[in-house]
Amino acid sequence: MSINQEQVKHVAKLSKLSFSEEEVVGLTDKLSEIITMVERLGEVDTTGVAVTTNVIHDINVMREDVAVEGTDRDLLMRNVPTSGDGYIKVPAMLDNGEAGA
Repeated sequence: MSINQEQVKHVAKLSKLSFSEEEVVGLTDKLSEIITMVERLGEVDTTGVAVTTNVIHDINVMREDVAVEGTDRDLLMRNVPTSGDGYIKVPAMLDNGEAGA
């Protein structure tokens, strides 16, 4: 499987990234190389190899869950450029399910 320039442009649009035509060509080549490498990994015979989900056997490395009082909402909202009904207002990022609104 390979990736073409239209697919790179589509993913870039969804990610709200812009690239020059030269960069699109370079990214297309690099992504195609990565996909080829991953496909080659699928050809490796792993019969008899134990599944490894984590190479480090740490047990419960999380901190204790302790409730703490949050920051006062009025104090937080002082730094917000636009707000309404106690919420932060931000520009729309999606329009009819499409990126680039």
